[in-house]
Amino acid sequence: MTYNYFEHSLEDINQALKNGDITAVSLTKETLDNIKQTEPQLEAFVRLHEETALAEAAAADEKGNFSNVLAGIPMAMKDNIATKGLETTAASKILADFKPVYDATVTKKLKDDGAVIIGKANMDEFAMGGSSETSAYKQTKNAWDETKVPGGSSGGSAAAVAAGQVAYALGSDTGGSIRQPAAFNGIAGMKPTYGRVSRFGLFAMASSLDQIGPLTRTVRDNALVLNAIAGFDQNDSTSSERAVPDFTEKLGDSIKGMKIAVPKEYFQEGLSNEVALQVRAAIEQLKTMGAEVTEVSLPHTHYGVAAYYILMSSEGSSNLQRYDGIRYGHRAKDAKELEEVYKKTRSEGFGNEVKRRIMLGTYSLSAGAYDAFFKKAAQIRTLIIQDFNKVFEDYDLIVGPTTPTQPYGMGEELGDPKTMYLGDALTIPVNLAGLPAMSVNAGFNAGLPIGLQIIGRPFDESTIYQLAYAFEQGNDFHENVPAIGKNY
Repeated sequence: MTYNYFEHSLEDINQALKNGDITAVSLTKETLDNIKQTEPQLEAFVRLHEETALAEAAAADEKGNFSNVLAGIPMAMKDNIATKGLETTAASKILADFKPVYDATVTKKLKDDGAVIIGKANMDEFAMGGSSETSAYKQTKNAWDETKVPGGSSGGSAAAVAAGQVAYALGSDTGGSIRQPAAFNGIAGMKPTYGRVSRFGLFAMASSLDQIGPLTRTVRDNALVLNAIAGFDQNDSTSSERAVPDFTEKLGDSIKGMKIAVPKEYFQEGLSNEVALQVRAAIEQLKTMGAEVTEVSLPHTHYGVAAYYILMSSEGSSNLQRYDGIRYGHRAKDAKELEEVYKKTRSEGFGNEVKRRIMLGTYSLSAGAYDAFFKKAAQIRTLIIQDFNKVFEDYDLIVGPTTPTQPYGMGEELGDPKTMYLGDALTIPVNLAGLPAMSVNAGFNAGLPIGLQIIGRPFDESTIYQLAYAFEQGNDFHENVPAIGKNY
Protein backbone atom coordinates (compact mmCIF):
# COMPACT_ATOMS: atom_id res chain seq x y z
CA MET A 1 0.00 0.00 0.00
CA THR A 2 1.58 3.29 -1.04
CA TYR A 3 -0.31 5.35 1.54
CA ASN A 4 0.30 3.37 4.71
CA TYR A 5 -2.24 3.83 7.53
CA PHE A 6 0.49 3.05 10.08
CA GLU A 7 2.49 6.10 9.00
CA HIS A 8 -0.30 8.64 8.55
CA SER A 9 -2.95 9.98 10.88
CA LEU A 10 -6.44 10.99 9.78
CA GLU A 11 -5.22 14.60 9.65
CA ASP A 12 -2.20 13.58 7.53
CA ILE A 13 -4.46 11.84 5.04
CA ASN A 14 -6.87 14.76 5.04
CA GLN A 15 -4.04 17.18 4.25
CA ALA A 16 -2.81 14.96 1.41
CA LEU A 17 -6.33 14.97 -0.06
CA LYS A 18 -6.51 18.75 0.27
CA ASN A 19 -3.11 19.13 -1.42
CA GLY A 20 -4.05 16.79 -4.24
CA ASP A 21 -1.22 14.40 -3.39
CA ILE A 22 -3.77 11.59 -3.43
CA THR A 23 -7.41 11.23 -4.41
CA ALA A 24 -10.19 9.56 -2.48
CA VAL A 25 -10.62 7.08 -5.32
CA SER A 26 -6.93 6.12 -5.41
CA LEU A 27 -6.88 5.77 -1.64
CA THR A 28 -10.00 3.60 -1.71
CA LYS A 29 -8.58 1.39 -4.46
CA GLU A 30 -5.35 0.93 -2.50
CA THR A 31 -7.35 0.12 0.62
CA LEU A 32 -9.44 -2.48 -1.20
CA ASP A 33 -6.32 -4.05 -2.73
CA ASN A 34 -4.65 -4.24 0.65
CA ILE A 35 -7.72 -5.78 2.29
CA LYS A 36 -7.92 -8.43 -0.43
CA GLN A 37 -4.27 -9.33 0.19
CA THR A 38 -4.58 -9.55 3.97
CA GLU A 39 -8.14 -10.89 4.37
CA PRO A 40 -7.27 -14.57 3.81
CA GLN A 41 -5.06 -14.35 6.90
CA LEU A 42 -7.11 -11.93 9.02
CA GLU A 43 -10.78 -12.44 8.01
CA ALA A 44 -11.85 -9.11 9.51
CA PHE A 45 -14.69 -8.40 7.07
CA VAL A 46 -17.99 -10.17 6.61
CA ARG A 47 -18.29 -8.44 3.24
CA LEU A 48 -16.79 -5.57 1.25
CA HIS A 49 -18.90 -2.96 -0.54
CA GLU A 50 -16.51 -2.17 -3.39
CA GLU A 51 -18.95 -0.58 -5.82
CA THR A 52 -20.57 1.79 -3.34
CA ALA A 53 -17.23 2.60 -1.67
CA LEU A 54 -15.70 3.66 -4.98
CA ALA A 55 -18.83 5.67 -5.78
CA GLU A 56 -18.61 7.45 -2.39
CA ALA A 57 -14.92 8.15 -3.01
CA ALA A 58 -15.62 9.51 -6.50
CA ALA A 59 -18.33 11.77 -5.05
CA ALA A 60 -15.84 13.10 -2.49
CA ASP A 61 -13.31 13.86 -5.22
CA GLU A 62 -15.93 15.50 -7.41
CA LYS A 63 -17.12 17.66 -4.53
CA GLY A 64 -13.52 18.59 -3.84
CA ASN A 65 -14.28 19.84 -0.35
CA PHE A 66 -12.10 18.09 2.21
CA SER A 67 -12.76 20.57 5.02
CA ASN A 68 -14.06 17.68 7.08
CA VAL A 69 -11.21 15.53 8.36
CA LEU A 70 -13.01 12.25 7.51
CA ALA A 71 -13.96 13.16 3.94
CA GLY A 72 -12.76 10.63 1.37
CA ILE A 73 -11.16 8.29 3.91
CA PRO A 74 -12.20 4.59 3.94
CA MET A 75 -13.54 3.09 7.17
CA ALA A 76 -15.05 -0.17 8.43
CA MET A 77 -18.54 -0.42 9.91
CA LYS A 78 -19.48 -3.15 12.36
CA ASP A 79 -22.05 -5.49 10.83
CA ASN A 80 -24.78 -4.55 13.32
CA ILE A 81 -24.98 -0.89 12.24
CA ALA A 82 -27.54 -0.22 9.51
CA THR A 83 -26.40 0.90 6.06
CA LYS A 84 -29.18 1.66 3.61
CA GLY A 85 -29.30 -0.80 0.73
CA LEU A 86 -26.14 -2.59 1.89
CA GLU A 87 -26.34 -6.04 3.45
CA THR A 88 -26.25 -5.86 7.25
CA THR A 89 -26.56 -9.18 9.05
CA ALA A 90 -25.18 -8.83 12.61
CA ALA A 91 -23.06 -11.85 11.57
CA SER A 92 -26.16 -14.05 11.86
CA LYS A 93 -27.76 -16.50 9.45
CA ILE A 94 -31.18 -15.24 10.48
CA LEU A 95 -30.43 -11.93 8.72
CA ALA A 96 -28.67 -13.36 5.68
CA ASP A 97 -29.18 -11.06 2.66
CA PHE A 98 -31.00 -8.44 4.79
CA LYS A 99 -30.63 -4.91 3.38
CA PRO A 100 -31.85 -2.08 5.64
CA VAL A 101 -34.11 0.56 4.10
CA TYR A 102 -32.50 3.32 6.16
CA ASP A 103 -29.11 4.43 7.49
CA ALA A 104 -28.22 4.38 11.17
CA THR A 105 -27.71 7.90 12.50
CA VAL A 106 -23.94 7.34 12.80
CA THR A 107 -23.90 6.06 9.20
CA LYS A 108 -25.72 9.16 8.00
CA LYS A 109 -23.40 11.45 9.95
CA LEU A 110 -20.33 9.81 8.40
CA LYS A 111 -21.82 9.90 4.91
CA ASP A 112 -22.67 13.58 5.35
CA ASP A 113 -19.03 14.15 6.26
CA GLY A 114 -17.91 12.39 3.08
CA ALA A 115 -16.57 9.20 4.69
CA VAL A 116 -16.15 6.07 2.55
CA ILE A 117 -17.71 2.89 3.98
CA ILE A 118 -15.46 0.14 2.66
CA GLY A 119 -17.34 -2.81 4.16
CA LYS A 120 -18.91 -4.54 7.13
CA ALA A 121 -16.62 -5.82 9.86
CA ASN A 122 -17.07 -9.27 11.35
CA MET A 123 -18.40 -9.68 14.88
CA ASP A 124 -19.90 -12.11 17.34
CA GLU A 125 -23.45 -12.95 16.26
CA PHE A 126 -25.76 -10.15 17.43
CA ALA A 127 -22.79 -8.94 19.51
CA MET A 128 -23.18 -11.95 21.80
CA GLY A 129 -19.67 -13.17 22.51
CA GLY A 130 -16.23 -12.04 23.57
CA SER A 131 -13.99 -13.48 20.87
CA SER A 132 -15.73 -12.98 17.49
CA GLU A 133 -15.92 -16.77 17.23
CA THR A 134 -19.73 -16.92 17.37
CA SER A 135 -20.06 -15.26 13.94
CA ALA A 136 -22.07 -17.37 11.52
CA TYR A 137 -19.67 -16.54 8.68
CA LYS A 138 -15.99 -16.59 9.69
CA GLN A 139 -13.55 -16.35 12.57
CA THR A 140 -11.48 -13.18 12.64
CA LYS A 141 -7.87 -13.55 13.79
CA ASN A 142 -5.89 -11.33 16.13
CA ALA A 143 -3.77 -8.85 14.19
CA TRP A 144 -0.67 -9.74 16.25
CA ASP A 145 -1.02 -13.53 16.21
CA GLU A 146 -3.40 -15.42 13.93
CA THR A 147 -3.60 -18.28 16.44
CA LYS A 148 -5.21 -15.91 18.98
CA VAL A 149 -8.69 -14.41 19.15
CA PRO A 150 -9.19 -10.70 18.33
CA GLY A 151 -11.67 -10.24 21.16
CA GLY A 152 -15.30 -9.37 20.69
CA SER A 153 -17.84 -8.60 19.84
CA SER A 154 -16.22 -5.85 17.72
CA GLY A 155 -13.30 -8.09 16.80
CA GLY A 156 -13.47 -7.46 13.08
CA SER A 157 -13.44 -3.68 13.55
CA ALA A 158 -10.49 -3.84 15.95
CA ALA A 159 -8.43 -6.27 13.87
CA ALA A 160 -8.99 -4.26 10.68
CA VAL A 161 -7.61 -1.11 12.32
CA ALA A 162 -4.74 -2.89 14.07
CA ALA A 163 -3.68 -4.60 10.82
CA GLY A 164 -3.75 -1.32 8.90
CA GLN A 165 -6.61 -2.33 6.62
CA VAL A 166 -8.48 0.88 7.43
CA ALA A 167 -7.74 4.09 9.30
CA TYR A 168 -10.67 3.73 11.67
CA ALA A 169 -13.77 1.68 12.38
CA LEU A 170 -16.96 1.82 14.39
CA GLY A 171 -17.93 -0.83 16.91
CA SER A 172 -20.56 -1.25 19.60
CA ASP A 173 -20.00 -1.86 23.29
CA THR A 174 -22.56 -3.58 25.55
CA GLY A 175 -20.26 -5.03 28.20
CA GLY A 176 -16.80 -4.27 26.83
CA SER A 177 -17.16 -5.08 23.13
CA ILE A 178 -15.11 -2.08 21.97
CA ARG A 179 -12.57 -1.92 24.78
CA GLN A 180 -11.77 -5.63 25.03
CA PRO A 181 -10.91 -6.11 21.31
CA ALA A 182 -9.07 -2.77 21.39
CA ALA A 183 -6.93 -4.17 24.23
CA PHE A 184 -6.40 -7.50 22.48
CA ASN A 185 -5.26 -5.73 19.29
CA GLY A 186 -3.25 -2.92 20.85
CA ILE A 187 -5.30 0.04 19.62
CA ALA A 188 -7.49 2.82 21.07
CA GLY A 189 -11.16 2.05 21.64
CA MET A 190 -13.69 4.41 23.21
CA LYS A 191 -17.03 3.45 24.74
CA PRO A 192 -18.79 6.84 25.10
CA THR A 193 -21.25 7.80 27.82
CA TYR A 194 -24.65 6.15 27.34
CA GLY A 195 -26.66 8.61 25.25
CA ARG A 196 -23.65 10.48 23.84
CA VAL A 197 -23.92 8.69 20.47
CA SER A 198 -27.27 7.79 18.88
CA ARG A 199 -28.23 4.11 18.91
CA PHE A 200 -30.77 4.59 16.09
CA GLY A 201 -29.93 1.96 13.49
CA LEU A 202 -27.84 -0.18 15.83
CA PHE A 203 -29.29 -3.69 15.94
CA ALA A 204 -30.22 -3.86 19.60
CA MET A 205 -28.93 -6.49 21.95
CA ALA A 206 -29.44 -4.82 25.34
CA SER A 207 -30.96 -1.38 24.86
CA SER A 208 -29.96 0.04 28.26
CA LEU A 209 -26.33 -0.98 27.77
CA ASP A 210 -25.45 -0.73 24.04
CA GLN A 211 -23.34 2.18 22.81
CA ILE A 212 -21.55 2.87 19.49
CA GLY A 213 -17.97 4.11 19.58
CA PRO A 214 -14.75 4.49 17.52
CA LEU A 215 -11.71 2.24 17.19
CA THR A 216 -8.50 3.85 15.93
CA ARG A 217 -4.74 3.44 16.04
CA THR A 218 -4.15 6.66 18.02
CA VAL A 219 -5.97 8.66 20.68
CA ARG A 220 -6.18 11.84 18.58
CA ASP A 221 -7.75 9.97 15.66
CA ASN A 222 -10.24 8.49 18.13
CA ALA A 223 -11.27 11.92 19.38
CA LEU A 224 -11.73 13.16 15.81
CA VAL A 225 -14.07 10.27 14.97
CA LEU A 226 -16.12 10.78 18.14
CA ASN A 227 -16.46 14.45 17.14
CA ALA A 228 -18.14 13.26 13.96
CA ILE A 229 -20.63 10.77 15.42
CA ALA A 230 -21.62 12.29 18.79
CA GLY A 231 -24.71 14.40 19.39
CA PHE A 232 -28.43 14.46 20.05
CA ASP A 233 -30.75 12.49 17.77
CA GLN A 234 -34.52 12.85 17.92
CA ASN A 235 -34.84 9.30 16.55
CA ASP A 236 -33.30 7.89 19.74
CA SER A 237 -35.31 8.42 22.92
CA THR A 238 -32.20 7.74 25.03
CA SER A 239 -30.05 10.27 23.17
CA SER A 240 -28.69 13.11 25.31
CA GLU A 241 -29.25 16.76 24.41
CA ARG A 242 -26.07 17.74 26.24
CA ALA A 243 -23.75 19.91 24.13
CA VAL A 244 -20.91 18.07 22.38
CA PRO A 245 -17.45 19.60 22.93
CA ASP A 246 -14.48 19.34 20.61
CA PHE A 247 -12.92 16.19 22.04
CA THR A 248 -9.45 17.24 20.82
CA GLU A 249 -9.39 20.47 22.88
CA LYS A 250 -7.68 19.01 25.96
CA LEU A 251 -5.18 16.86 24.04
CA GLY A 252 -1.71 17.97 25.04
CA ASP A 253 -2.81 19.50 28.35
CA SER A 254 -0.74 18.52 31.37
CA ILE A 255 -2.06 15.82 33.69
CA LYS A 256 -0.06 17.18 36.61
CA GLY A 257 -2.25 17.20 39.71
CA MET A 258 -4.95 15.06 38.09
CA LYS A 259 -6.50 12.77 40.70
CA ILE A 260 -6.63 9.17 39.58
CA ALA A 261 -8.28 6.28 41.42
CA VAL A 262 -7.13 2.67 41.09
CA PRO A 263 -9.74 0.16 42.34
CA LYS A 264 -8.20 -2.62 44.40
CA GLU A 265 -10.92 -4.97 43.09
CA TYR A 266 -9.40 -4.69 39.59
CA PHE A 267 -6.17 -6.35 40.80
CA GLN A 268 -7.53 -9.38 42.57
CA GLU A 269 -7.87 -13.09 41.73
CA GLY A 270 -8.31 -13.79 38.04
CA LEU A 271 -5.92 -11.10 36.81
CA SER A 272 -2.86 -12.57 35.11
CA ASN A 273 0.57 -11.59 36.39
CA GLU A 274 1.59 -10.35 32.96
CA VAL A 275 -1.35 -7.94 32.72
CA ALA A 276 -0.93 -6.78 36.32
CA LEU A 277 2.77 -5.98 35.85
CA GLN A 278 2.26 -4.05 32.62
CA VAL A 279 -0.69 -2.04 33.93
CA ARG A 280 1.17 -1.26 37.15
CA ALA A 281 4.03 0.02 35.01
CA ALA A 282 1.59 2.21 33.07
CA ILE A 283 0.26 3.64 36.33
CA GLU A 284 3.80 4.41 37.43
CA GLN A 285 4.29 6.29 34.15
CA LEU A 286 1.23 8.41 34.97
CA LYS A 287 2.73 9.17 38.39
CA THR A 288 5.99 10.39 36.83
CA MET A 289 3.91 12.74 34.68
CA GLY A 290 2.46 14.35 37.79
CA ALA A 291 -0.80 12.50 38.31
CA GLU A 292 -1.87 11.79 41.89
CA VAL A 293 -2.75 8.12 42.15
CA THR A 294 -4.66 6.56 45.05
CA GLU A 295 -6.06 3.08 45.65
CA VAL A 296 -9.84 3.01 46.19
CA SER A 297 -12.60 0.44 46.51
CA LEU A 298 -15.53 -0.35 44.22
CA PRO A 299 -17.00 -2.99 46.54
CA HIS A 300 -19.81 -4.28 44.32
CA THR A 301 -17.56 -4.95 41.30
CA HIS A 302 -17.59 -8.66 42.15
CA TYR A 303 -21.33 -8.87 41.40
CA GLY A 304 -21.13 -7.07 38.06
CA VAL A 305 -20.81 -10.10 35.78
CA ALA A 306 -23.76 -11.94 37.33
CA ALA A 307 -26.00 -8.87 37.27
CA TYR A 308 -24.97 -7.99 33.72
CA TYR A 309 -25.69 -11.38 32.21
CA ILE A 310 -29.18 -11.43 33.70
CA LEU A 311 -30.01 -7.87 32.56
CA MET A 312 -28.33 -8.19 29.16
CA SER A 313 -29.91 -11.56 28.40
CA SER A 314 -33.34 -10.34 29.50
CA GLU A 315 -33.16 -7.31 27.23
CA GLY A 316 -31.67 -9.45 24.46
CA SER A 317 -34.48 -11.98 24.73
CA SER A 318 -37.01 -9.17 24.34
CA ASN A 319 -35.17 -7.46 21.46
CA LEU A 320 -34.61 -10.65 19.47
CA GLN A 321 -38.30 -11.61 19.50
CA ARG A 322 -38.67 -9.62 16.27
CA TYR A 323 -36.66 -12.23 14.34
CA ASP A 324 -39.49 -14.67 13.76
CA GLY A 325 -39.30 -15.57 10.07
CA ILE A 326 -42.40 -13.53 9.25
CA ARG A 327 -41.35 -9.93 8.71
CA TYR A 328 -37.77 -10.10 7.42
CA GLY A 329 -34.67 -12.25 7.43
CA HIS A 330 -34.40 -16.02 7.20
CA ARG A 331 -37.54 -18.18 7.14
CA ALA A 332 -37.56 -21.98 7.41
CA LYS A 333 -38.68 -23.41 4.08
CA ASP A 334 -40.33 -26.63 5.19
CA ALA A 335 -42.48 -25.25 8.03
CA LYS A 336 -46.22 -25.64 7.50
CA GLU A 337 -47.78 -24.13 10.64
CA LEU A 338 -47.15 -20.82 12.41
CA GLU A 339 -45.58 -22.31 15.53
CA GLU A 340 -43.42 -24.51 13.35
CA VAL A 341 -42.27 -21.42 11.42
CA TYR A 342 -41.13 -19.79 14.65
CA LYS A 343 -39.36 -22.86 15.99
CA LYS A 344 -37.56 -23.92 12.82
CA THR A 345 -36.64 -20.41 11.73
CA ARG A 346 -35.07 -19.52 15.04
CA SER A 347 -33.44 -22.95 15.43
CA GLU A 348 -31.82 -22.63 11.99
CA GLY A 349 -31.07 -18.90 12.12
CA PHE A 350 -29.59 -18.41 15.58
CA GLY A 351 -26.29 -19.82 16.78
CA ASN A 352 -25.70 -21.58 20.10
CA GLU A 353 -24.57 -18.51 22.04
CA VAL A 354 -27.58 -16.46 20.95
CA LYS A 355 -29.92 -19.31 21.89
CA ARG A 356 -28.21 -19.65 25.26
CA ARG A 357 -28.71 -15.98 26.10
CA ILE A 358 -32.31 -15.91 24.84
CA MET A 359 -33.15 -18.83 27.11
CA LEU A 360 -31.40 -17.25 30.10
CA GLY A 361 -33.16 -13.95 29.53
CA THR A 362 -36.58 -15.48 28.97
CA TYR A 363 -36.25 -17.46 32.18
CA SER A 364 -35.09 -14.39 34.14
CA LEU A 365 -38.19 -12.49 33.03
CA SER A 366 -40.61 -15.32 33.80
CA ALA A 367 -43.17 -14.93 36.57
CA GLY A 368 -41.44 -17.34 38.92
CA ALA A 369 -37.94 -15.90 38.45
CA TYR A 370 -38.39 -12.16 37.93
CA ASP A 371 -38.05 -11.10 41.58
CA ALA A 372 -35.23 -13.52 42.34
CA PHE A 373 -33.12 -12.69 39.26
CA PHE A 374 -34.04 -9.66 37.13
CA LYS A 375 -35.15 -7.43 40.00
CA LYS A 376 -32.13 -8.41 42.11
CA ALA A 377 -29.77 -7.73 39.20
CA ALA A 378 -31.31 -4.28 38.73
CA GLN A 379 -30.73 -3.55 42.41
CA ILE A 380 -27.09 -4.58 42.12
CA ARG A 381 -26.77 -2.27 39.12
CA THR A 382 -27.86 0.62 41.32
CA LEU A 383 -25.24 -0.29 43.93
CA ILE A 384 -22.53 -0.34 41.24
CA ILE A 385 -23.62 3.10 40.04
CA GLN A 386 -23.43 4.38 43.60
CA ASP A 387 -19.90 2.96 43.97
CA PHE A 388 -18.73 4.92 40.94
CA ASN A 389 -20.52 8.10 42.04
CA LYS A 390 -18.80 7.98 45.41
CA VAL A 391 -15.33 7.64 43.86
CA PHE A 392 -15.97 10.43 41.36
CA GLU A 393 -16.76 12.82 44.19
CA ASP A 394 -13.01 12.95 44.88
CA TYR A 395 -11.28 11.73 41.72
CA ASP A 396 -11.10 12.81 38.08
CA LEU A 397 -10.61 9.38 36.52
CA ILE A 398 -10.39 5.68 37.33
CA VAL A 399 -7.70 3.50 35.73
CA GLY A 400 -6.95 -0.20 35.69
CA PRO A 401 -6.62 -3.18 33.36
CA THR A 402 -9.03 -3.52 30.46
CA THR A 403 -9.00 -7.32 30.50
CA PRO A 404 -7.88 -9.94 33.05
CA THR A 405 -5.71 -11.74 30.50
CA GLN A 406 -3.97 -11.29 27.17
CA PRO A 407 -5.51 -12.70 23.97
CA TYR A 408 -6.16 -16.43 24.28
CA GLY A 409 -6.05 -19.15 21.64
CA MET A 410 -8.70 -19.71 18.99
CA GLY A 411 -11.28 -22.15 20.33
CA GLU A 412 -9.72 -22.13 23.78
CA GLU A 413 -12.76 -20.72 25.62
CA LEU A 414 -15.52 -21.18 23.05
CA GLY A 415 -16.80 -24.32 24.78
CA ASP A 416 -16.64 -22.73 28.23
CA PRO A 417 -19.08 -19.79 28.25
CA LYS A 418 -18.59 -19.07 31.96
CA THR A 419 -14.85 -18.50 31.56
CA MET A 420 -15.44 -16.27 28.56
CA TYR A 421 -18.08 -14.27 30.46
CA LEU A 422 -15.61 -13.62 33.29
CA GLY A 423 -13.26 -12.07 30.73
CA ASP A 424 -15.54 -9.01 30.77
CA ALA A 425 -15.42 -8.57 34.56
CA LEU A 426 -13.42 -5.32 34.34
CA THR A 427 -15.41 -3.68 31.54
CA ILE A 428 -18.99 -4.65 32.45
CA PRO A 429 -19.41 -2.29 35.45
CA VAL A 430 -18.85 0.69 33.15
CA ASN A 431 -21.82 -0.27 30.97
CA LEU A 432 -24.03 -0.96 33.97
CA ALA A 433 -23.28 2.59 35.17
CA GLY A 434 -23.54 4.19 31.71
CA LEU A 435 -20.06 5.74 32.02
CA PRO A 436 -17.50 6.58 29.32
CA ALA A 437 -14.34 4.46 29.22
CA MET A 438 -11.43 3.89 26.89
CA SER A 439 -8.77 1.25 26.34
CA VAL A 440 -5.30 2.23 25.13
CA ASN A 441 -2.23 0.11 24.52
CA ALA A 442 -0.28 -0.26 27.77
CA GLY A 443 2.53 -2.31 26.25
CA PHE A 444 3.33 -5.89 25.29
CA ASN A 445 4.17 -9.25 26.78
CA ALA A 446 5.38 -12.12 24.59
CA GLY A 447 4.49 -10.08 21.52
CA LEU A 448 0.84 -9.59 22.50
CA PRO A 449 -0.67 -6.24 23.59
CA ILE A 450 -2.16 -5.37 26.97
CA GLY A 451 -4.82 -2.71 27.52
CA LEU A 452 -5.06 0.12 30.05
CA GLN A 453 -8.66 1.10 30.81
CA ILE A 454 -9.49 4.73 31.65
CA ILE A 455 -12.96 5.43 33.11
CA GLY A 456 -14.48 8.89 33.41
CA ARG A 457 -17.44 10.77 34.79
CA PRO A 458 -20.62 10.84 32.68
CA PHE A 459 -20.11 12.94 29.53
CA ASP A 460 -16.48 13.66 30.41
CA GLU A 461 -14.84 11.87 27.48
CA SER A 462 -12.56 14.92 27.07
CA THR A 463 -10.69 14.23 30.31
CA ILE A 464 -10.31 10.57 29.35
CA TYR A 465 -8.78 11.65 26.06
CA GLN A 466 -6.49 14.11 27.90
CA LEU A 467 -5.02 11.35 30.06
CA ALA A 468 -4.93 8.77 27.27
CA TYR A 469 -3.10 11.17 24.94
CA ALA A 470 -0.56 12.12 27.61
CA PHE A 471 0.11 8.43 28.30
CA GLU A 472 0.38 7.64 24.59
CA GLN A 473 2.84 10.47 24.01
CA GLY A 474 4.97 9.15 26.86
CA ASN A 475 5.72 5.84 25.13
CA ASP A 476 5.95 4.27 21.68
CA PHE A 477 3.55 1.35 22.13
CA HIS A 478 1.13 2.69 19.51
CA GLU A 479 3.94 2.84 16.95
CA ASN A 480 4.46 -0.94 16.97
CA VAL A 481 3.31 -2.68 13.79
CA PRO A 482 2.06 -6.31 13.70
CA ALA A 483 3.69 -8.69 11.23
CA ILE A 484 0.64 -8.60 8.96
CA GLY A 485 1.13 -4.85 8.61
CA LYS A 486 4.80 -5.01 7.70
CA ASN A 487 4.05 -6.29 4.23
CA TYR A 488 2.69 -2.95 3.01
